[in-house]
Amino acid sequence: MFVSREKLCYVLNEEKLAYVKGKNGENGNAAMTVNRVIVLLGFVSGVAVAVIGTLLSQYIAGLPKDSLDRNDYRHVFIPLPSEGRLNVYKETILDVALPNGQLIRQLEIENSRASVAEALTSLHLALEMKLTGKQKKAIKLFQHAVALAPHHPDILNHYGEFLEYTQNDVIKANEYYVRALTYQPNHEGALMNSQRTARVVEELDRRILRRIDEKRNALSAIPDNNAALIRAKKEAYFQHIYHTVGIEGNTMNLAQTRAIVETRTAIAGKSIDEHNEILGLDAAMKYINATLVNRVGSISIKDILEIHTRVLGHVDPVEGGQFRRTQVYVGGHVPPGPGDIHSLMDEFALWLNSERAIRMHPVRYAALAHYKLVHIHPFSDGNGRTSRLLMNMILMQAGYPPVIIHKQHRHTYYENLRIANTGNVRPFVRFIAECTEQTLDLFLWATSEFSRQVPALSQDTLFTERQSTIALEDDSDSGATDAFDNDDHDDDDDDDDDDDDDVVNDNN
Repeated sequence: MFVSREKLCYVLNEEKLAYVKGKNGENGNAAMTVNRVIVLLGFVSGVAVAVIGTLLSQYIAGLPKDSLDRNDYRHVFIPLPSEGRLNVYKETILDVALPNGQLIRQLEIENSRASVAEALTSLHLALEMKLTGKQKKAIKLFQHAVALAPHHPDILNHYGEFLEYTQNDVIKANEYYVRALTYQPNHEGALMNSQRTARVVEELDRRILRRIDEKRNALSAIPDNNAALIRAKKEAYFQHIYHTVGIEGNTMNLAQTRAIVETRTAIAGKSIDEHNEILGLDAAMKYINATLVNRVGSISIKDILEIHTRVLGHVDPVEGGQFRRTQVYVGGHVPPGPGDIHSLMDEFALWLNSERAIRMHPVRYAALAHYKLVHIHPFSDGNGRTSRLLMNMILMQAGYPPVIIHKQHRHTYYENLRIANTGNVRPFVRFIAECTEQTLDLFLWATSEFSRQVPALSQDTLFTERQSTIALEDDSDSGATDAFDNDDHDDDDDDDDDDDDDVVNDNN
């Protein structure tokens, strides 16, 4: 069959068009599938990016801005900086870490400005009350000013003048003059006042020590087999344990303390450590009575370690009799580092056995030995108890009954130690002298013909009429006296030295 050329071309063109359309349809379907996959992936990626971005922004918002700026990444818990530095972040100050002492000083300056301003206002009001004769209001205002600014020399000096001229308390006034000079050595008013009162104070101190010696001699004249004296010593023994552990926070009462010592009976509701503190002190006191009180010769470091071994033996046998190997902190006082303990204790032993120390009045000698040892703080625990036992051992070797610090007067005790750390150890020596005299008074009262029974040794009524030159917060101090069952000793009452002025500088 014949097909024209035109028709053939038409047919070919139609087939080619159909083929092209078929190819285009297949390509179009594939393209649509790819597009759908791309859109889906893009959607999923967008959601993921949004979620991650949200979480990251919340994390960033939760971090301190300064920490991000400095890359200061912190662990969950950091008790103290490892290098002894503190980073303080504030909006306006301190962009870098400061040494600890410098930081503390800067913060003290900032925080004390308002207190000093208020203290000076209180001082001016106190001076006005003083001029108008309103003494009670004046003394409260003075005390308030001192509490707010305890290092301000003007406030300390004015308060000293008030105590001297209005209250007739020369000893306490001199203490405030000396404190003012501690913080400002060239303070003209305090310097003149201190020099004027120094000789008066020294003479008053000598009188107190002579009075104490007279009472010691009276007690020494009582026979050792006197029944009242034996009862007094036994009662005082329990009192000593009770108050000595009590000042450290032990909650046992006197009856419970006596029961533990005498019967070794456990007290319900009390901790094991409280029981062991009492047993440890009992062991230390028995050791002193049996070996050290009657021994003639020098006091060695080994003796102190033996005392501490027994003080801490029931509480912590591992640390008992061992010098500490870590740094400790005692309120505002930072004792020497552990690396200095051995050398400082060697120096302390040399001082203990030096002629200069032995020539001191026994009360001064014992008080300074107590202070020096507790200042070094050679043990991880039990420093106060060991220091008081050393003090009492020295007193007993000189014929005095051992004394304690009444638990109710722990504030006065610690305050005098704090003042000693500033450079004036005399108030602490006077405080120990006052406790010694009160102990003697109680023994003399207990052995007098007017006493039918051993006193409770904590009666405040015994001291209501005392005319003491030593100013304490409470004149009823330490009715709770203590005695180890020891014999009286040599009668050395040499009180010719004033060598306790510079003892603080010997310690460190």
